[in-house]
Amino acid sequence: MKLALCLVSALLVLNLVGQEPTKLAVPEAKRDAAGTVTLTCATPGVVIRYSIDGSDPGPKGGPYLAPVLLPAGGTVKVRAYSEDRKVKSELFEARFDAVPGVTPPPTTLVPCTQDRDWPVYDWAKRHAAVTKIAADRKASLVFIGDSITQMFGGEPHDRSQPGKAVWEKHYAQRNAANLGFGYDYLENTLWRLRHGELDGAKAKVVVMHIGTNNAGKNTPEEIAAGVRALLDEIQKRQPQAHVVLMAIFPRGPKPDAMRAKLDTTNKLLAQFAAPGRVTFLDIGAKFLQPDGIITREVMGDFLHPTAKGYEIWAEALEPVLEKLLGEAK
Repeated sequence: MKLALCLVSALLVLNLVGQEPTKLAVPEAKRDAAGTVTLTCATPGVVIRYSIDGSDPGPKGGPYLAPVLLPAGGTVKVRAYSEDRKVKSELFEARFDAVPGVTPPPTTLVPCTQDRDWPVYDWAKRHAAVTKIAADRKASLVFIGDSITQMFGGEPHDRSQPGKAVWEKHYAQRNAANLGFGYDYLENTLWRLRHGELDGAKAKVVVMHIGTNNAGKNTPEEIAAGVRALLDEIQKRQPQAHVVLMAIFPRGPKPDAMRAKLDTTNKLLAQFAAPGRVTFLDIGAKFLQPDGIITREVMGDFLHPTAKGYEIWAEALEPVLEKLLGEAK
């Protein structure tokens, strides 16, 4: 009996080894006359992942959740993935020319998705979750940003949150929603706002800190253009809201070329201040020692605040929020 069972098991293994791996159809990309690109795949149940920056869309590629706006043209690369991201299709690539009369904008103005922080968190799932949270709560205080904001606190708790206790202390009773997404570039945040994350809120105040991830690939002027586009989206979708635009926090252990670039960028962002609509708030100096050094006590990796760093941010923000939320004593 045991010998027969062993032979059956061996035959099953041999059969499985000889099977062809699951193959996914190669996706396709088609663009209409207005420059809108639609992606499709003949295999049902797959996740289409794409890029518009020339990279090969791997398992961390941006998920295709809506048509891609490319009136200025560019290269689209596409792969289909199984839901568990273990099986992928062959690559599809298409090059599109600009629609006549359209000038290519900086990348900060071309909305697209991302999933660079997976498996820390799933970008598409977080987008759906925070959209629902903001709408269900009719959130009156909204934070927008990248991982620096996401790690502050608030639901969903889909990654480490060193600022969680600070968030609970200052914002849990204020009907707040956290729209911070790790590894977001400006163009990713622009996609999120254009696809409903703010639409269900009833924001009195929106606090936005965004742009540091673009500093490695964009000029200060391009970053400022992306921030301006986000301010316009907020004004369009929550016209009653006052925006607190944070200067991009300093990063790195000591002053260097990146710090200088962020200083230049912040000077451009300061010009977006508008009475009654936008308050520009620069608290960067509060994170620094007198000689310009950032300690690990304040930013453990010289980029993301620790609990102490988030307390510095919250305390500096508090007088502004009290005034704008009508809580000033």
